[in-house]
Amino acid sequence: MTEDNFVDYVSLNVISGNGGRGSSHLRREKFVAKGGPDGGDGGNGGDIIFRGDSNIWTLYTFKFKKHFKAGHGGDGGRNKRTGKKGEDIIIKVPLGTSIIEKKSDKLLAEITENNKEIVLLRGGLGGRGNCYFKSSTNRTPRYFQKGISGEEMIITLELKILADVGLVGFPNAGKSTLLASITSAKPKIGDYEFTTLKPNLGIVEYKDFKTFVVADIPGIIEGASSGKGLGHFFLRHVERNSILLFLISAEHEIHKRFLILREEMLKFNPELLDKKFIVVISKIDLIEASKRSLFLDKVNKDFKSISILALSSVINVGLNNLKDELWKVLNSAQIE
Repeated sequence: MTEDNFVDYVSLNVISGNGGRGSSHLRREKFVAKGGPDGGDGGNGGDIIFRGDSNIWTLYTFKFKKHFKAGHGGDGGRNKRTGKKGEDIIIKVPLGTSIIEKKSDKLLAEITENNKEIVLLRGGLGGRGNCYFKSSTNRTPRYFQKGISGEEMIITLELKILADVGLVGFPNAGKSTLLASITSAKPKIGDYEFTTLKPNLGIVEYKDFKTFVVADIPGIIEGASSGKGLGHFFLRHVERNSILLFLISAEHEIHKRFLILREEMLKFNPELLDKKFIVVISKIDLIEASKRSLFLDKVNKDFKSISILALSSVINVGLNNLKDELWKVLNSAQIE
């Protein structure tokens, strides 16, 4: 999946089908002068159904198709025949999709399981045929019901990436470079802020054919929780990651930047601080080899009980240790 194909926010117009009209028909047969009513009921209208699909990673297809209308129910017929049900519309979406009513901003559903289906709008009920209204006082009713109209709604689909590991850091911290180093993903990489504007996903191939998914979240800056630097759009992708990897460049004050990132997450959603995490120093090759030990001692003293990893994607230092640690933390998070 390329960044250009990643879409995480779209609006759709969805309409369920109308119910079919009931039939008003009197049975006519040879030698049966007054056969009575035999008009059947109309068919129900088609539903609007959303289905989770683990093979889809983006809302990209909805850039081109934004209107979905289910089929109308068929009219009832003679011999008490019920009209055909209207065709359902099944809309496949990636796991992690929230469905929100645009007018009220109300959350209607969240789809997080593969093949899970949510009936968002029910089709209108089919009308009753005249045979339904036969009674002891009215043996030949000609009355029938029209079908009930379907529903229409404008909704917003919002995708929050489902990944095992979320890479969190300031712009230009080396997240995209790290993703490219430990997975086969090919994110856009550049030596300037906000090179990454959409999340990128990669699959890490670990020992004994084990795998896990890593998401490169676009850079978060101070004030992101208030919307600065498109912060709201970026931070929401952190919510459904199993664990977090705070990546901070060796060029900056590690502990200070870590606290800023944690503060922005706290302001955006306090529950994010309950996630397990690891702290990783990137671009360790920028520190002279003879001074690295002293540098790491100082950082570890600042973090106290939090263990720190250091790596360089450029000179391939610390990458295997990182995979081991991620796998260990992932498993401990799943056990809890």
